[in-house]
Amino acid sequence: MYGEASHADRMRALVQRVSEASVDLAGERIASIAAGLLVFCGIAPADRPDDAQWLARKIVRLRIFDDDAGAMNRSLVDIVGSVLAVSQFTLYASTRKGARPSYGAAAAPESAQPLFDTFVASLERELGRAVVRGRFGAHMQVALVNDGPVTLWLDSNVRE
Repeated sequence: MYGEASHADRMRALVQRVSEASVDLAGERIASIAAGLLVFCGIAPADRPDDAQWLARKIVRLRIFDDDAGAMNRSLVDIVGSVLAVSQFTLYASTRKGARPSYGAAAAPESAQPLFDTFVASLERELGRAVVRGRFGAHMQVALVNDGPVTLWLDSNVRE
């Protein structure tokens, strides 16, 4: 099920600008933020700590928050925004062979979790404060109010 990624697959992030977001687990709220970014992170077998560090630096520096003129010129640091990070192996879903997704391009949990922890630590270092997160490997309910809407796809292999 896991671990058959191509050489081109690397760490992915789906980044959503939110006015609020939260994660519930078994009916209990385990994480929440006000204005900031909800980041879904997918990890491939070939990912390395430098992928996590690049992605964290890129996310924190994204200028996707409005300035006083309404132009997207501010970053998370500028607005003192928060980050909610959620590991999501389904970002590597493939439906090439039919309607039932395959997740073979996702890293196995035992290698993905340490790299997700590295990613969150890198976000905290870049941001200069704590980052809240979902629970790795758990079935969670994620709620969000996408602000804009603004949603970006980042890939450490492409590095755009």
